[in-house]
Amino acid sequence: MRPAGAVSRRKALALAGAAALATALPSRPILAQSRSLPSRGINIPGWLDREGGLAPVDGVLDTLFHHGFRTVRLPVDCGRVLSENGAGLRDIREAVSALADRGFSVLVDMHPAADLHALFLQDAVAAGERVLRGWERLRAVIADLPADRVYAELLNEPPMENTAWLALRDRLAQTVRSACPDHTLIWGPAPDQGIWQLDATPPLSDDNQIAAVHFYAPMAFTHQCQSWGTSPLARISRLPFPATRETPAVHARLAALRAAGDEEAAALVEEQLATPWTDVAVRAVFEGAVRWSERSGCPVMLNEFGVLDFCVDAQSRVAWTRAVRKAAETSGIGWAYWELDQGFGLMESRLDAGGFDTAMLDALFGEGD
Repeated sequence: MRPAGAVSRRKALALAGAAALATALPSRPILAQSRSLPSRGINIPGWLDREGGLAPVDGVLDTLFHHGFRTVRLPVDCGRVLSENGAGLRDIREAVSALADRGFSVLVDMHPAADLHALFLQDAVAAGERVLRGWERLRAVIADLPADRVYAELLNEPPMENTAWLALRDRLAQTVRSACPDHTLIWGPAPDQGIWQLDATPPLSDDNQIAAVHFYAPMAFTHQCQSWGTSPLARISRLPFPATRETPAVHARLAALRAAGDEEAAALVEEQLATPWTDVAVRAVFEGAVRWSERSGCPVMLNEFGVLDFCVDAQSRVAWTRAVRKAAETSGIGWAYWELDQGFGLMESRLDAGGFDTAMLDALFGEGD
C-alpha cells in the first residue's frame, strides 16, 4: 500500500466490490509447500523504504511481540538497495537481523517508491531490469539469514499487465533462488495484488512459495477521507461497517454528497454497496482464495489490509478489521496489518510504546464477535 498506487487500486476495487464485495493457524490449513506460513504480522513502512527512515524504538518492538505480533513486513526501496555507498543494504541487514533475533518472521518486501512506480508506467522493461539489479544485490544480504524466518517478497503491487508481470516474476524468482535455495519466495498478482486477481495468476514453478494478496474492500469505507491524489474517496466520510444501501447513515451521506453536487462520490458509494458490506461478504472473498490455493497447491497470505483512521468511527473500523482478520484465520490464510503508525496505524508514534489503540489490538487478537 502506498499513495501512488491508490487510484489504480480504487478502480479495481470498485469493480470487485460490486462482484464479490492469517501463533498457529486454525485446523483448516491451506495446502502449503513452504516451510511455514507467516502470520500475525504488522507492516512498518517509513523505515527502510526512504532516506532518513525512522526505526521503531525497542520498546515498541517489545510491545508488538508482547501483544502477539509474530511477523514484520519491511518495505525496502530499490533505489537505496542500488545506492553506491551501500548504506541501504547495511540498514536492511541490521534491521532484518535484529527483528529475526527478537523472534519475528520478516518479510523483506521490494516496495516501489514513487520514482520506480513512475518508471514502470513509462517503461516496464527498464523498470523490471532495475528490480532485477536490486535483487542481485539484496539476495546476498539475506542469503545467510535464517531461512525459516526471513522471506523474500519479489515486488509489491507490480504496476504492469499480468503477462509481463509473470515473465518478470519468474526471472526475479530465479535471481533470488540462485543465492537463497531455502528461503520462501513471496509474490502477488498484478497489478494491485488484489485477492480477486489470484484466479488469473498461476503459481511459480517452485516448491517453496507463498502468494501474497491485499484486501481493502470496500474502498469507499477503508479509504474514506483519503488525503492524497484526486480520488472522490477524499470527499467520502462517516460511512459505517457493516452497511447496506438501507443503512440510515448511508442514506444521510448520499444525500449530503448529492446536495453538494458530488454525483461522482455518491455513485462510487452506491456502486460499491451493490454487495452489502458485511462479515458474510468478506468471508465469501476469502473462500475464493482457498479454492485457488487448493487448485494450485500454493499457500496464501494476506499481507496488507487496513482502514484509514481519518474520519471513520472507531466501532466500524474495529468491526471491519476483526471481520477481515477472522476471515483470513478461518481460511488458513496468514495476515499482516497495514500499518504501524501512519494513516492506517495502530498507534500514535513508533517512538513511544505507550500509544497503542487497544480496541484495534483486540480486533486483531481478541476472540469476540
